[in-house]
Amino acid sequence: MSRTLEFFFDLSSPWTYLAYVNVQPVVARTGAHLVYRPILVGGVFNAVNQGIYAAREDAGNRRMSHTLKVLHDWAALSGVPLKFPSRWHPARSVHAMRMATALEADPPALHRFAGAVFESGFLREENIDDFAVLEQAANTAGLEGASLRAAAATEAVKARLRANTDELIARGGFGSPTWFVGGTDRYFGNDELPLVERALRA
Repeated sequence: MSRTLEFFFDLSSPWTYLAYVNVQPVVARTGAHLVYRPILVGGVFNAVNQGIYAAREDAGNRRMSHTLKVLHDWAALSGVPLKFPSRWHPARSVHAMRMATALEADPPALHRFAGAVFESGFLREENIDDFAVLEQAANTAGLEGASLRAAAATEAVKARLRANTDELIARGGFGSPTWFVGGTDRYFGNDELPLVERALRA
C-alpha cells in the first residue's frame, strides 16, 4: 500500500515551484499518493514566521542573498527554467490560492492549474494577483477561468483555505512547501525532497 504525501503549498513561492516539479519523479519512483493542500503562506508567516518580513527588508542580509543564489542553483540542477525575482515579488497570492482551493477535490485539475500559474509567475513574470492572469492560466490548464474565479469567491472556499492554513500552523509548519509523510513526519522545502523520498521508502 502506498504512503500518503501531503503537499502544503502556496503558488507565490519560487521554492514551491521547484518542489512542484521535482516531487513528480519522487512520486513516480515510490508510488506515493500525493495530496495537494493549498494554503495562504502569508497567514502562516503572520502567525509563526514574522521574521521573514524583516529579512526581506534588509538589503544587506547575507543569508537572503545566499538563498537567492541557491534557488537558482537548484533550478539549474533540476533543469527548471526560472525567472526570479520579478517586479511583482513578493506576490500577493490570495486570489490564486482561493482558485486552487476551489479545485482541491479534483487533484488532476489542481495539478494543471498550479503548473499554469507557476509558469505565469516564474517563466513569464506575470502578476498572479491579477484575475486576468489567473483566468488565462485556468484556461490554459483546460479549465473554465471565469467559472473557477466565481467558485473561488464563495464563502465555503474561503473557509477551506483558512482551515488548511490553520491546520498547517497547528501541525508545526512555518512556510511553503511543507510535506508530511504518513501524516506526522514533517519536511520543509524543495531541498528536503531526498529525505521525503527516503521516508516514503521506509
